[in-house]
Amino acid sequence: MRDYRYYQSAFAGIPKPFAFVDLDLLEQNAEQIGLQSNGKPIRIASSSIRSVGILKHLLQLDDCFSGVMCFSAPEALHLCEEGFDDLLLGYPVWEKSWLVALGEQIRQGRTLTLTIDSVSHAEHLEQIAREQGVIFPVCLDIDMSYDIWGLHFGVWRSPLRSLEKAVALASRVASSKHLLLDGIMGYEAQVASIGDRYPRQFFKNSLIRLLKRQSVKEAAHRRKELVKAIRELGISLRFVNGGGTGSLHHTGKEDAVTELTAGSGFFAPGLLDYYQDFHFQPAAGFALEIIRKPAEHIYTCAGGGYLASGSAGADRLPKPYLPQGVQLLPGEGAGEVQTPIQYRGMETLELGDPVFFRHAKAGELCERFSRLYCVSGGKVVDEMTTYRGDGLCFL
Repeated sequence: MRDYRYYQSAFAGIPKPFAFVDLDLLEQNAEQIGLQSNGKPIRIASSSIRSVGILKHLLQLDDCFSGVMCFSAPEALHLCEEGFDDLLLGYPVWEKSWLVALGEQIRQGRTLTLTIDSVSHAEHLEQIAREQGVIFPVCLDIDMSYDIWGLHFGVWRSPLRSLEKAVALASRVASSKHLLLDGIMGYEAQVASIGDRYPRQFFKNSLIRLLKRQSVKEAAHRRKELVKAIRELGISLRFVNGGGTGSLHHTGKEDAVTELTAGSGFFAPGLLDYYQDFHFQPAAGFALEIIRKPAEHIYTCAGGGYLASGSAGADRLPKPYLPQGVQLLPGEGAGEVQTPIQYRGMETLELGDPVFFRHAKAGELCERFSRLYCVSGGKVVDEMTTYRGDGLCFL
């Protein structure tokens, strides 16, 4: 773990607020992610990175990192312009103008796959592909949620919840002259994105771990059966994608899975602190400037209200990081234009000093800042723009 003075010295003279990436810790996390993959290639989830420079850096680190899972059509087109290839649109696209532009990229030889989960998606893409004279490679997004005891353990994502529905859609795609079934994906969000090590929540943590164990078995069975059924149709899949940072160590063991997806583990945001099975290094964060000292042990920083998406709760707040022991005030949290913190530690904090935070989620940090200061060996060695710094706002 880094200490306060390491970053205070490294970033001396940089106006606050700013965001940063610790390249040394980023690469440690990338190595750990690679080790958890069971030798399978890892597609990088761009939603957890949102910086062309960082994406390129990660893809160059190791041959195990191959391809990108994008979260929107405009983003995919931007990455095409930046020279990226093997792009999987992880979410359905409906807007015709974007599909036409993506079709043009496919016509030019770009490896780009669109995700669908319904006949309506298939028919819509088919019509546009017919008009353009192209073939759209598509990926079926299979629901991996787990229903038990009347509980829906997972996310509301895809309607493909049965083998019969998935096979029927696969057959529909295979019958089309304008669509190609390129792969299937299934994101077991209830395993990959739910923490099971929250403080003072023993019974809830225990229940989630039990549900995760059952869900891992169910997801593996579903994927195996679906891949078998699709092969029996005479369809050869280029890839079978699964997993997320929180489930790599499980999904990588499945014989049916040919590639994994990972994203948040590279930056290791605050929410990843609440997982029992692994621990990554905090590789990204932001610094706020102390501008007030309203009372003893209370320091007020400028800005800071960078809350994460998802179900509202205290774990979606930015997480005070350094100096060690710094805390948000329960009555105020992180504010729109100022954030008070409490600190009773050994460091002497003055007006103008930085306080370092971690965002609760990974890529959303980059929606607040135009650049990332990259530190290595105790000094800033590079600056990389975020999507926002490129003048872009995708979602």
